[in-house]
Amino acid sequence: MNITRRKFAQLMGAASVAAAVPYSIRAQSKPSVVVVGGGAGGATAARLIAKDSDGALDVTLVQDTPTYTSCFFSNLYLGGFRDFDSITHSYDDLANNYGINVVTGLATAVDRDARTVTMADGASVGYDRLVIAPGIDFKFDSVPGYSEADAEIAPHAWKGGSQTTLLKEKLDALEDGQNIIMVPPPNPYRCPPGPYERVSMMAHLLKSKGFTNSTITVLDVKPKFSKQGLFQAGWEKYYPGMVEWIAPEVHGGIINVDAKAGTVETDLDTFEGALLNIIPGQTAGDIAHAAGLTDDSGFCPIDATSMRSTVDENIFVVGDACIAGHMPKSGFSANSQGKVAAMNVRADLLKSKVFPAKFSNTCWSLIATEDGVKVGAQYEPIDGKITAIEESKFLSKGDESAQDRLATSMEADGWYNAMTSAMFK
Repeated sequence: MNITRRKFAQLMGAASVAAAVPYSIRAQSKPSVVVVGGGAGGATAARLIAKDSDGALDVTLVQDTPTYTSCFFSNLYLGGFRDFDSITHSYDDLANNYGINVVTGLATAVDRDARTVTMADGASVGYDRLVIAPGIDFKFDSVPGYSEADAEIAPHAWKGGSQTTLLKEKLDALEDGQNIIMVPPPNPYRCPPGPYERVSMMAHLLKSKGFTNSTITVLDVKPKFSKQGLFQAGWEKYYPGMVEWIAPEVHGGIINVDAKAGTVETDLDTFEGALLNIIPGQTAGDIAHAAGLTDDSGFCPIDATSMRSTVDENIFVVGDACIAGHMPKSGFSANSQGKVAAMNVRADLLKSKVFPAKFSNTCWSLIATEDGVKVGAQYEPIDGKITAIEESKFLSKGDESAQDRLATSMEADGWYNAMTSAMFK
């Protein structure tokens, strides 16, 4: 486990403590906050807690990878609109600019009575308040025949990092006439429009290579999906004859996936592809389960006014792992929730002012070059649930001009830069 803060040796105390196994990381002179998960929700919360407390709180960010690769905008990398470095970010500025203890390691357990987080290497991190933001993990058995090992053959790429580059390598290796089969996940899952933007980006790449004989077949397990009319109109306009979306009432259900053979068997037929993109069902990240914060849904119930866990008042849950009412699981949502959690953590420990919780989300999708669409809303707590404000809802229209679609795609790029700055700068 690597700790980037220069004051590590001081926090460790005497040499005898430093030599102990497991060791403990905990500041004694001021309240301590631990954030598990350095994505859109966790990094935002850690940065704001440290920044706005002006050194009055000791903040530790635990992340299992030394850098962060965003799942949002990874489809643009697959389509050739971005390079991998542009979606990969360092935690150095959080340590250097805000004094956050950035810990690279896997959190495996939470002792809620002792208020400690246990790391895979035996280290123990103490907290007065804990923010859990681990994102999602996968229910591989939600897809018959598919397994975690099969993800190395038929990647899901629904977490940023090595799976993203693996899918890109396999996509780039396709030859004209070779086909792609996608199985999108069941609800609820991270980024509802994401699989269909991915289809668009895959089709864009195939078209840009001049492939006229390759197809993409989407064997959905859902009868409808986010922005469906916009995507299907875009596929017909830009990629005619290349993309076929098949609803579950047509294919009859997924019977078996054979990753090695490159086949997906359904009641309708057995589909063959040189590239299988299988995205299984999802659940809250493992640490949320280990901490006992989930309910029967596999996700974490929270107080809609604060993002505080309904299971433990000392713990807040943000991002994909929480049950956020009407809010979709997205990077924008996680960032919005991280802000609310940060405000309430500081109020708990420093008695700072709490303002009414307000949330927002926009999901952008790129269908083709300079053709972007979006959906979103504003939200607030109503009757214990994060609820969309009806008059705030918006969705791109099918008859928008090329200038409007270009403006939306540019808006998305601007949001990504602002978002990652809010997380890491």
